[in-house]
Order: sequence, then C-alpha cells, then structure tokens
Amino acid sequence: MSYFIDVAFDSLNKFGEELCGDNVEVIYTDKEVIVVLADGLGSGVKANILATLTSKIAGTMLKEGASLDETVDTMVHTLPVCNVRKLAYSTFTIVKIDYEGHVHMIEYDNPPFFLHRKDEEIDIKRESTPIQDKVIYESHFTIQDGDLLTIVSDGVIHAGVGALLNLGWQWENVNDYLASLSIKEKCSSNVARGLIETCKNLYMDKPGDDTTVVAIKIREAEVVDLFTGPPKDSNYDSSFIKQFLKGKSKKVICGGTAAKIAARELNKELQVDINYLDKDVPPIAYIQGIDLVTEGVLTLSKTVEKIRQYVEGDYFETMPIFLQKQDGASLLARLLIEDCTHLHLWVGKAVNPAHQNPDFPIDLSIKLKIVKELANWMEAIGKKVTITYI
Repeated sequence: MSYFIDVAFDSLNKFGEELCGDNVEVIYTDKEVIVVLADGLGSGVKANILATLTSKIAGTMLKEGASLDETVDTMVHTLPVCNVRKLAYSTFTIVKIDYEGHVHMIEYDNPPFFLHRKDEEIDIKRESTPIQDKVIYESHFTIQDGDLLTIVSDGVIHAGVGALLNLGWQWENVNDYLASLSIKEKCSSNVARGLIETCKNLYMDKPGDDTTVVAIKIREAEVVDLFTGPPKDSNYDSSFIKQFLKGKSKKVICGGTAAKIAARELNKELQVDINYLDKDVPPIAYIQGIDLVTEGVLTLSKTVEKIRQYVEGDYFETMPIFLQKQDGASLLARLLIEDCTHLHLWVGKAVNPAHQNPDFPIDLSIKLKIVKELANWMEAIGKKVTITYI
C-alpha cells in the first residue's frame, strides 16, 4: 500500500541568536522522501553555515542517486573536526522513506530517533559502524499507517537545563511525551509545533541551545478540492462542476458566486446560515454534497491569517481557538491543517469588480494574491498544493 509521508519541522534559535544552528532539508522524489537534519557546532552564523552545508551536501548527493554509504563517507571525511572540543563541526541524521513504508536511517552524533505505533514505543535494532573515532548508527525497518517517526537535535533533550529542570528534558521524557502525541495528533505539523512549544516553555522562552524537531507521520492521502471564483467563461460552468466533483476528496467552495454555480449545476438548494459566529467572518452556507461552503475573499483572507498564526504563534494558545470556533475561517483552517495532505485549488479567473482594479493585470487581483498566500502557507506545513486556473 502506498502511503503519504507527512513531514513537518520547527525550530527555536538559541536565545540571543538571529540564525538557527540547525538546518533541515526535505526532498521529495518519485520513489521516496529524504529528510536530513544537521546540527552545526556552536550557535549563530557559524553553526548555521555548517549545518546548511551539511544538509545541502547530503540532500543533493542522495537526490542525485548516491547511496547512503557514499553520502555518509563523503560527509564524515569532508567535515573537519574542532581542534579544541574534538567534535565534528556538524552532526546529522538522514532518513530515507519510500512510499511503501521502508525506512533506511543513518545517525551521526544526534539524539536517537523516536518511533511510536499508537501509544507504544517500537524498539528498532541499530547497527553501529566506527568511522574516524566516531560511531555511525544505521537502521532498517518498516513503518505503517499511523506511525510517528520523530528526529530531534540535542536542544530538545537539553530543554530546561539550568531553568526548570536541573538535568534537562531527558530522552525518556521526550519519548513519553511523543507517545501521547502519536495518538492524539493526526498531522505531523501538530506534533512538531507541540513539542517545540513545550521545549520553549521548559527553556522559559530563553532557549539555551538551537532546538529542532522533525515529525514524520505515516498516513493515507487526504485530498481537499477548493473552488473559489467563477470560471472566466460561464459556458464552462457545467463541465467544470462535473470535473470538480470527481473523486473521493473533500469538497470546499469559497465565494457566493461559486456557490450559486455549484447549487445550480447540482440542482441543489443553497442554504445560508444567518448566524454570525464571528463578527469579522461572514456566515457559512450549505449545499448537499459539498463539505464546506463559505464566503470568498474575506473568509480566505481570515483563513490565511489563522494558518499564519498557527505557524508563527504560540501553539498552545492557537490550537484551542481552532478547536472551539465554528466560523467559516476557523472551520476551513482546521480542515486544511488537520484533514488535508493534498490541496487542489480551482481558481476562477472571472473579474469581480469588487476585488479588481480594471487598470491592473489579473495576477494582481486580491483574490489571486490571497490564493497564492494560502498555497505558500500550506506548503510551509508540509502539504502538497496544486493550483488550476479556470
């Protein structure tokens, strides 16, 4: 069975530093997903350069077909060792996962990975190979639907040192925390955000080290088709709606005109909910056979704002809002974050006088700019986005 490899990551910079000394590369190919987490020695600019160099070299070599053995050998023999600390200038973890769930992992001086199936920790045999006075750990295993694979930099297991915890948040503590998340959270972005915010709290908002979490959740693909704005040629309405309704994806319509087109072509009643659940967001509507119907530009704009808050804000303050509110923007944001792996945006190019200055070219319209913003934020949290203009 072919799975969707849901990958998300988040980081904290060491307090006082503008750049993170960790770097993550995620590469998708036709056969597999490659993830590289590199941790540069020290912090700040130097560490960032070292981590970026490490992850870029590894990612590029693997993408071009080099084996893991060749890649690791190149990395170990290329990266220098600090004369003072006798440590490699960058440590790294490399994960290769094919779409059948087969995993090949290499770890070099980073904390051991975490693997959970439901709420159980899965014990994986790790083979060690000495290279230049260091030990490379290699693992081969298979994961399945619902499994959570998490890799972290050492800032995670040191969280709280000298602050709330004398010895930091140990590997076992992180493992227990992830066990609960593996059941509760459906998407990888919630796992990464939840763990990174917990580390931030343990550091009392002053991280003592660069801290990075990469969460990899194995799940079946969930496609959302979102239609906004009428097609440029109204003669295309009927054939488009038939195309839009194909497949088993969740169907979302944003915009009054788009909703009227769908209701007309489906011969279904368009029912508007007159309750304003949020004074800043227009009410939703209902069409039989459509999962969610909202107003257009304003609701999409508010949705983009909520997803941005989810990515940039305090996770434990943001998520309760998503879980409790029932306005159109909150419903759409929650659907796109938690119940979507692939987003297909169907964007009508008919000009709406309310949103378009006739003197501007079509690509500067408010609607298209908001759609592109939405696509960018969705890609930032690991979703696959396709845009079709109609």
